[in-house]
Amino acid sequence: MPVSRVPSPSRFAPVIGFSSAVRAGDTVYVAGVSAVDGSGEVVGGADAYAQAAEVLRKIGVALGEAGASLDQVVRTRVYLARADIWEEVGRAHGEAFGSALPASTMVVAELLDPRMLVEIEAVAYVGG
Repeated sequence: MPVSRVPSPSRFAPVIGFSSAVRAGDTVYVAGVSAVDGSGEVVGGADAYAQAAEVLRKIGVALGEAGASLDQVVRTRVYLARADIWEEVGRAHGEAFGSALPASTMVVAELLDPRMLVEIEAVAYVGG
């Protein structure tokens, strides 16, 4: 099975050793994505919906570079900094995935940067 990797634009990728996405055959795995941009700023500030929208935009970019799209996502894992933001993040998730309706899990977790409110992983299936 052929494996291809999409390099991460994160400045931490070389240190931690991860790709933005990995395509293994017909499956694309997208690493946990946050709203932190290349300069270390958090896109969306303290707005959970805005952060989630940025995360999902970045996931779409990573998927595209691996030959997939948001409508092919079959699984997401959503990590929330606080339980009270689930509706805002959920609304952005629903808007991004429309009728794709991936299997999804939301959990509350301590994220690496206290400014981060959400981190999302995704898996897409691009086969027939």
